[in-house]
Amino acid sequence: MAAAAAVAVKITAVWKQNFQQEIFRLDAVLFRFPVVSFDTEFPGFFGNTPRDAIDLTRYEDLRHNVDPLRLIQFGITVADAHGNIGGTWEFNLQFDLSKDLFVSRSIQFLQDNGIDFDKLRRDGIDFHMFAQLLSRVVARHRNLCWVTFHGLYDLSHTLRAVTNRPLPHSVANFASLLGIVFGDVVDIKYMARFCQGLCGGELGLTAIAKILNVERVGGAHQAGSDSLLTARVYTKMRVVYKIHETPCMGCLYGISARICKPIAMPNTNRRYFIPCFSTAAPFQHCFPPYCSGFMQAAPPFSHVL
Repeated sequence: MAAAAAVAVKITAVWKQNFQQEIFRLDAVLFRFPVVSFDTEFPGFFGNTPRDAIDLTRYEDLRHNVDPLRLIQFGITVADAHGNIGGTWEFNLQFDLSKDLFVSRSIQFLQDNGIDFDKLRRDGIDFHMFAQLLSRVVARHRNLCWVTFHGLYDLSHTLRAVTNRPLPHSVANFASLLGIVFGDVVDIKYMARFCQGLCGGELGLTAIAKILNVERVGGAHQAGSDSLLTARVYTKMRVVYKIHETPCMGCLYGISARICKPIAMPNTNRRYFIPCFSTAAPFQHCFPPYCSGFMQAAPPFSHVL
């Protein structure tokens, strides 16, 4: 695979004023750029998990940390199979420090890294509208490869938003639901275990980018910049180490349960079932009852606005 040319990429800041315009743009480019690198910023952790914790403990801590909280930023960068970037968006969600739950030290950390909570309160995107339209985008594009770095919490917060449900009660059901909603998932922190010189994956994104001579655009710990850096590091790792992501597909750094993409089955009308998360009805027939929504063909994206 040839390395993508190093060109300037603009990070599009998305607020309530331009949200509908930019979600339409994102939906359109995904037909040509199916590799999706993403990152989130969220208001912290109520508790930290010991490094040697078993999966059960780790997952219970995950549910405890994710279910009560909501996203602050969602960053997404889209690319093609050769690493050519199709765009980067940073969705800024409404967050009110006087109403929403948060962990103080995490909010201070985000403020120190440039996140303006006064602007988020005034101009942020309504969370429920964001979640509804993001779920429609996810449902319409079923052949994406979702790329993350140390993405257990990023995936969990995004899953929580698009399904509008608490996380499943077991780690097995959690992994199964991730496969249904997102399909192919790659965690490049897990991939780094198999790359010589990357310390078995025990490095942060910025450190790996420095080793690979990948430059950052924007500020660290802001979702748009981190998603773009994730996309560029992913491309560079594939070029430098001649690594193919298939053996790592569905493996997340931090838990042992593997995410498996379900096989789409046509119904009697020769239309393929795909998930739609905007209803309260359970998935029908072959999908387990802990999933929200039901399997049906998604209507045109314009119908939701």
